[in-house]
Amino acid sequence: MCQVVVHGDRMNNRRPLVVAHRGASMDHPENTLVAFEEARAQGADWVELDVRLSADGVLVVHHDAHLTDGRLIRQVDASDLPGEVPSLAEAFEACGTMGVNIEIKNLPGDPDHGDVHLVCEAVVGLAGAYRPFDQLLVSSFEMESVDRIRASEQRLPTGWLVMERSGQVLERTVAHGHGAVNPWDDLIDEALVAAAHKLGLRVNAWTVDNADRIAELATWGVDAIITNLPGTARQVVDEVVPA
Repeated sequence: MCQVVVHGDRMNNRRPLVVAHRGASMDHPENTLVAFEEARAQGADWVELDVRLSADGVLVVHHDAHLTDGRLIRQVDASDLPGEVPSLAEAFEACGTMGVNIEIKNLPGDPDHGDVHLVCEAVVGLAGAYRPFDQLLVSSFEMESVDRIRASEQRLPTGWLVMERSGQVLERTVAHGHGAVNPWDDLIDEALVAAAHKLGLRVNAWTVDNADRIAELATWGVDAIITNLPGTARQVVDEVVPA
């Protein structure tokens, strides 16, 4: 058992979900079927993964717009992609009963940025076929993307990924009708968690691999901890916030 240091003297009884960042990505190549299967074996509750669209309109799981050989995914048919790049449908199957946080990759500088509406339509069409809505979350750094998801299917939970903290982040998330905010770990303190919960928002922290920090976030009552080390996070969360 690892030694966990719990910061502060207040224990919150919320038990955060352990979300494997691109699967068990310290043990296997990220965003691959084997990484998702290993995350499940290590006790993750959910998996976080990235989606893009192939040339023939298939949702595939990959972080970058380009493959390692330089080809743009948007210009390659799904059947011609490397074997380690799964379709979203295959990823759902590999995740078993785990929930899935689908991140839509849609940054303004990305070469496939202009096709975000197609990606969103495809996600809405596919996700509900593989999971009940309470086992799904669609997130993006681009508010436009999660707005599109919400406009298409209000039952599909959505969250805004943020890397900057301002007084308007939580309020803007609520104003757009999204139920979660996914902040970069360095932005999170206990006050932010409390303020988000007061507004009815879930807080999903990323990306957290340090055991002491996982314990601290758990005591503050974050709703999910997105981590590259799901086995470690599982152990810490179970120790700090018993079922």
